Formats: sequence, structure tokens, C-alpha cells
Amino acid sequence: MSAAPIALYIHWPFCRKKCPYCDFNSHVPEQTPEAARWLEAYCREFDTLANRVGERRIHSIFFGGGTPSLMPPEIVAGVLQHVQTRWPLEPECEITLEANPTSAEAGKFRAFREAGVNRLSVGVQSLRAEALHFLGREHTTEEAMEALRMARDIFPRYTFDLIYARPGQTVPEWEQELSEALALASGHLSLYQLTIEKGTPFYRAYQDGAFTLPDEDTAAMLYTHTEQMLAEAGMVPYEISNYAAPGQESRHNLVYWRYGEYLGIGPGAHSRVCLAGDTTPHRLAMMTTHHPERWLQQVAQRRHGLQDESRVEGRALAEECLMMGLRLQEGLDAAHFQAITGQVLERCIAMPTLEVLCTEGLVHWNGQMLRLAPAGRLVLNSILDALLNH
Repeated sequence: MSAAPIALYIHWPFCRKKCPYCDFNSHVPEQTPEAARWLEAYCREFDTLANRVGERRIHSIFFGGGTPSLMPPEIVAGVLQHVQTRWPLEPECEITLEANPTSAEAGKFRAFREAGVNRLSVGVQSLRAEALHFLGREHTTEEAMEALRMARDIFPRYTFDLIYARPGQTVPEWEQELSEALALASGHLSLYQLTIEKGTPFYRAYQDGAFTLPDEDTAAMLYTHTEQMLAEAGMVPYEISNYAAPGQESRHNLVYWRYGEYLGIGPGAHSRVCLAGDTTPHRLAMMTTHHPERWLQQVAQRRHGLQDESRVEGRALAEECLMMGLRLQEGLDAAHFQAITGQVLERCIAMPTLEVLCTEGLVHWNGQMLRLAPAGRLVLNSILDALLNH
């Protein structure tokens, strides 16, 4: 068995409604998905891909979407039971399921917990009615708070998301909302600035001038005040948009950011894995068919829904590892980088540019650890472009 544990992602592609800012692979089903059919497909695809990867230990499992809390709990239970017949779970394996407040039913939450889920991630997005309406959410503030109360009572760990830097939002308004959120939190929060993604209804509306976003200075102040308030509450930004008390970090997402291996199953799922027996530095990037029905048909015919796969190595491997590692407050360790990529970090980036960035107080580099300074987290993309374009 490989010494390296692996993270497992399961994608549930259905929502009750498509949010106007969302560019994830999510669909509103014409009819209720058939539980037995979906469970069989998940297990078939897992078996096929697991055979290619070789035997592993599972570090964490994440049910994402879409809205996984719409899944029949028997699918979650069946997947978890089947997976463990092939790969053992590590002690304290984190098993997360994403939930929306509109599908928050105490009985269903308890069924997910009984299935093995030990961490819930609730898509709250805002504690303000007008913002929920703007974001196209179906739940109310009261429903969100009730969902969080149920999560607190039923699951050992829970987290929730908020979106800020919304049109017209001021720093004092966000501070008040964030203060209310902290009173509901339990050691972890995901706080995302609103971004406009191509192909979404928001993109078209934004291009047409239907709304504007806070300017760069306001957005920067919102981010800075967020960090300050979370720090006072004992939660650090271990990743650019994720805050946690010590020990409450998302173990699954840390696998992504530390450029570990993860296997994705379900429609539109992505993977980064090393193939069994291949000792050269690489990741095999795999992606499954996006459309739910086509994925089901393909799995029934070929025992997998793979649409595309390519080998990531050389400079592309180094760039991916760097881009993920710099998102973390801990930064990127040069020895870890070399162990994954087989390359020396200093030879993969523009060292003269790095010296300038250090002088400007945007990046810290001590010859072993490369990490962003707080000011650098506001301009991560620009820093990546500068370091990689040489």
C-alpha cells in the first residue's frame, strides 16, 4: 500500500435552484433522482478509479455539489460503506457534507450523522434578507440560524459560508453581520468576496450595469477588517478565504492546498492522483462528464464517467503546486515542493522579482519557506504572475 493517504470527493450535481453567482456543476433536476441508480454509479466509478490508483488509506471524504443535503441519506451511507470495503479510513477521518438551510431537516441531519458524516458545511451566504434575495438564495435568515443550531446539536464539527463585498456593502455593515456570524460559529468560517464568474447570470447582469461591486479600496478594507475581527475571535486565516481556531481547519481542503492527492467521483468531479507503480514526479489530472444523465449512462456502459485526463508534470506541476501552496498562511515549504515536483523551488520562480516583492513587504522568503505577507494576500494573482513569468 502507498504511504501517501488520499482524499476522496463525491459530487452531487443537483440543486433546487441555480444561484446567479454560481459557476459550479449544478443542475435543477426534472424529476427526483433515483437513489439506487446513483448509489450504484458512485460505487462503480470509485472501484474503477481506485483500481488505477492502487490501494490507499483515506485521509478525508467530502460530499460536495450542488446541494448534497438533498441526497437521500441512504446514498451517503451506501457510499461510505462501500468505500471502506476497498480502502481503510485513517483514524479521525474527516467526513464533510455540504448543506443548504432550505434542506435542513433535523431527521435528515441525524440520518447523515448516523451514516458517518462528522462535519457539516452550511451554505448560509448572508445573514441579511436583502442580500439573500440578491444572491438568489431560497432560505431566510431564520432558517439559516435554525440550520446552524441543528448542526451544532448533531455534528461534532460544523462550518458555514458567507459572501461579502456585495453591492453597496459598507465596512460597518459587514462588521455587524460578521459579529452576528461569529456568535453562531464553532471554530471555522469560510468568507468569500463576491466574484463575477463568466457564464453566470451575474456576469451578464454586471456587464449590463445592473449592479456594481465595491471598489478596490473598499474591498481591501473589508478584507482587512475581516482578518482583524476573526483574529480577535481566535480564528486565523489559514487560507485566504478560510478562518479557523487551532485544530479546526478543514482537513480535506488542506489536501488540495498542500497539493496532496485527491480522487473525485460523480459528474464533473476532478482528481489529482499518482498512478500505482509510477515513481516519476507527476499528477494525473482527471475530469468526469459534467451532465448528470450522460455521466450515469457512461458509468453504466464503461464503469466510469471519465471525459478527460492528462498528465501534469514538469513546469505545469511546479506551477500548480506553487499556486496552491501560496494560498495558505503557512506558505510553501521548499523541501515539500521538491519532494512533490522533483524540482528546486528557486529555479522555478523569478528570484530577482521575489527579492523585490520581499522588499515591498508582500512576500516572506527565508530560503526554505515562501509565504505571503498579509498585504500580499490582497494581490495573490498579481504575485503569482510576477513570480512565474520569467
